Amino acid sequence: MHTLQRGMTFIGFLILMVFLGVFVYAGIRLVPVYVEYMNIAKAIDAAKTSQAGSADGIRNAIEKRFEVDDVHSLTSKEVEIKRQGDSWMIHAAYDAEAPFMGNVSFLVHFDKLLVLDSSSGP
Repeated sequence: MHTLQRGMTFIGFLILMVFLGVFVYAGIRLVPVYVEYMNIAKAIDAAKTSQAGSADGIRNAIEKRFEVDDVHSLTSKEVEIKRQGDSWMIHAAYDAEAPFMGNVSFLVHFDKLLVLDSSSGP
């Protein structure tokens, strides 16, 4: 009697696990980079509620948030703060590198822009 094979071989299962393991490991290496970006975005968004009316005041508010949130990829001096008409433009653009395996790394580019209207104060 002829029977049909069902399921996966052990070798096939190992290949699948290695393939999935590589993606899980990549995710583990990239999570801290994205968490830090979320902290940077949160600090920039918090500048909306700050009472700062000058570039130095906004920069100090961002610097305090960076210090509390333990941000190391970007400093407050690297955040571009410009006056455009009656509003402020806050722009943070940076690259973060996450090592993967050996000499292979991930390079992730982040870009956050916020325009604060002077009329949208607390």
